[in-house]
Amino acid sequence: MNQRRYEALRAYFLGGLSYAEAGERFGYTRWSMINLVREHRAGKLELFAPARKPGPPPGTAPAKDRARGRAVELRRQGLSTYEISARLAAEGRPLNRTSVAEILAEEGFGRLVRGPQPDESISPATPGRDTGLPRAQVLDFAAWPARLDTTRAGLLLVLPDLVALDLPALAAAAGYPGTRVVPAVSWLLSLLALKLTRTRRVSHVDDLLADPAAAMLAGMAVLPKKSALTDYSYRLSHDHQHRFLAALDASMIGAGLASPGEAVSGLDFHAVMHWGHDPALEKHYVPTRSQRARSVLTFFAQDSGTHNLVYASADISKATQAREAIAFCDHWKTVSGHDPKMLVMDQKVTTHDVLGELNGRGVKFLTLRMRSAALMKYIASLAPAGFKTITLDRPGPHNRPRVHEDKAVTLTGYPGTARQLIVTGLGREEPTVIITNEHDATIRNLVTQYARRMTIEQRLAEIIRAFCADALSSTVNLNVDLDVMLCVLAQALIAALRARLPGYAAVTPDVIQRRFLETPGQIITDSNTITVRLERRAYSPVLRKASLPDTTIPWWGSRTVRYEIT
Repeated sequence: MNQRRYEALRAYFLGGLSYAEAGERFGYTRWSMINLVREHRAGKLELFAPARKPGPPPGTAPAKDRARGRAVELRRQGLSTYEISARLAAEGRPLNRTSVAEILAEEGFGRLVRGPQPDESISPATPGRDTGLPRAQVLDFAAWPARLDTTRAGLLLVLPDLVALDLPALAAAAGYPGTRVVPAVSWLLSLLALKLTRTRRVSHVDDLLADPAAAMLAGMAVLPKKSALTDYSYRLSHDHQHRFLAALDASMIGAGLASPGEAVSGLDFHAVMHWGHDPALEKHYVPTRSQRARSVLTFFAQDSGTHNLVYASADISKATQAREAIAFCDHWKTVSGHDPKMLVMDQKVTTHDVLGELNGRGVKFLTLRMRSAALMKYIASLAPAGFKTITLDRPGPHNRPRVHEDKAVTLTGYPGTARQLIVTGLGREEPTVIITNEHDATIRNLVTQYARRMTIEQRLAEIIRAFCADALSSTVNLNVDLDVMLCVLAQALIAALRARLPGYAAVTPDVIQRRFLETPGQIITDSNTITVRLERRAYSPVLRKASLPDTTIPWWGSRTVRYEIT
């Protein structure tokens, strides 16, 4: 049809034929030719198929089509989608289990229903139970291949800092249990691998099973599966995480990742949205939804000197959330021998009663005061002459706020008086009201110190993005208290690695993950040395200049890891 119309128009425009002559030659009436020419001139006539992007046509899947016949053949042998996916990968035409399931559904196969099975599978796909997922086991270097390709060789870049923090000693101090097959350190590293590889949920651990780097990080030949990781996480209590964080903070102070002695700490809550209908969960305010919703309330503390997180807790109830500031002070005193020098926090973190308790034990605080109607009326009555302008050492248009100081104000439930700063010109419509028990510091230092509180919100945003801290499924299948502790550990490792990389001192964790931890390469094994050969990428020059020392790994039988950058 398009070809005939094209030839008719060509005869009219280029051949000099009239409407009637062109129409008669190509089977159109005179008026049909007139309409054809009119539509062409108006741009409403498509004579040629539009150009499409390179690659397979839309709606096609060449990889699935190439594997379709083999997938059907393997299903007729009684293999599951997991087994078919594993077999196809071994044959050099990898296809994930979702695509395998789609092929089987398109070909009319139903779900594979298993009857009672013997302990050992008769399927040739894998040994063990009838599944494509091999059984978890500790790494046996004698049986380990001499050379393996991996898409995540960069994941092993964190090994020197894991050893520097002395992870086996941390696990022992926490009292984490091992099992008959998997030691405690390997359990922790298996879960940590999920964080470092940006794997959203523990149920996605299957995506790591085919890659040897994640297993080798944990000292395993094969990582434990979802159900094993879930069961293990619920064997652990808050006391385990609390002891681990205490030991971790001591190691971080020794490694320069946290401030020693009397530190200035930022505190904040974060509500992790729950997408199910669990009536046992309380409703907390979720900023991303701008409403109260059933969620798990988590609490974080940040060292203001290094901007690293040093404490986390989860599953906090409304009845106890106000005392989390005291719990952190107790924790830090156990770690360093001193209470924090100052706590910088939002007004909703705690109550005036707890502020009085902090003041009684000599801890300075810097927080906001709720703007009540009476307080707003007082602020409106202040004369402009009662404010003075200060200059903050930061870029931007809001670095010259005006401040009114009240040296002694009374607060409901707070013994004695507090210092109050009413600040305008910070970019907000309403004035910011800061209260503190620090009477010696200058106004400029106090306002600057509170402005830095925003860094803990940045750290939480980075953790959510890089370590998937917001990824609760409809059923909470991982102990959230353990999950937030792993976020603190993962963030400490990223911070330590970041310090080794020239020019990367200020980048966010997801940049380190994307540019370095996800670098492919090879793992080369000999009797006493494991060589991690990282393939050439755009950021390889940074790794060549980085400090990546040869390191003896205790959970590898004291074998040494060394790095080669191609």
